[in-house]
Amino acid sequence: MLDIIIVGEALVEIMRPDKDQPLDNSGEFRGPFASGAPAIFAVAAARLGLSAGLISGIGDDAFGRLLRTRLKREGVDISGLQTVPGYSTGMAFVGYRAGGGREFVFHLRHSASSAVDFDFLPADYFSSVQWLHLSGSALALGEAGRSACSKALELTLATGGRLSLDPNLRPELMSLNEAREALAPYLAAADLVLPTVEEAQALTGAIDHNRAAEILLDNKERVVVFKRGAKGCTVFTQRSRVDVMGFAVEEVDPTGAGDCFNAAFLLGLKSGWDLERVARFANAAGALAVTKQGPMEGAPTLQEVNLYLDKETIKGE
Repeated sequence: MLDIIIVGEALVEIMRPDKDQPLDNSGEFRGPFASGAPAIFAVAAARLGLSAGLISGIGDDAFGRLLRTRLKREGVDISGLQTVPGYSTGMAFVGYRAGGGREFVFHLRHSASSAVDFDFLPADYFSSVQWLHLSGSALALGEAGRSACSKALELTLATGGRLSLDPNLRPELMSLNEAREALAPYLAAADLVLPTVEEAQALTGAIDHNRAAEILLDNKERVVVFKRGAKGCTVFTQRSRVDVMGFAVEEVDPTGAGDCFNAAFLLGLKSGWDLERVARFANAAGALAVTKQGPMEGAPTLQEVNLYLDKETIKGE
């Protein structure tokens, strides 16, 4: 019985060891690290104690074996992880800028993650799922990837499950107009929407973030969360707005912070906490995620988040 099913790319990340090392220059790299927004989310959810299953594709190669071993070790259900004949495992090369931001080169659209076969899944895989989590990057995998996301949503809704959506806009994979079109049916169906402020404004065309939130709420009973990085987050519903400050930590690697935030927010909702507590917990998980090198390495356990929050409470008293 799975609390959450995640559909999308599993890949390895190969990164520059230092900042301001452009990818178009020769130089050193570090890795490979297990990565991909859906895979990071799955690991983050599992570390927080949720039962999470990942539907994705890997190649019959060394990187695929790395991913399968890592996901299994983390406690992610991998019965939906498919080794796809004739395809290689996805890859991302990443460079970091000193002023913030990252540079990406992806091998995804023609990778194994773009060729997932739903006939591979056990017949009852979606029978008890409570949440489906999708990342916008999964919709950039081509027709097969979009078909997998659409089928997953159909099966989730048929069992009474709900949709959590992170737009995760990646201009290297899909233009804004393409992303708007691809995301439209999922934005319409989502119960939880988790963009950054910039993504919300880009998707809606609204300059004012309050107007962007209003558009994304769409007069529906859903939760919209604007992730603000170190500044925390803002949570919107039809009846309320909650601003929750972030936490000051030393950033080592920002990759995966949003995915850890997403998983923590879902845990809080599933646990029935009030939105301020959910947001504070998710902010703490996202903060801890950036303190270690590697996309998944900083994903905290439930105990680690609670211990961190206890320490922050004592500091604030």
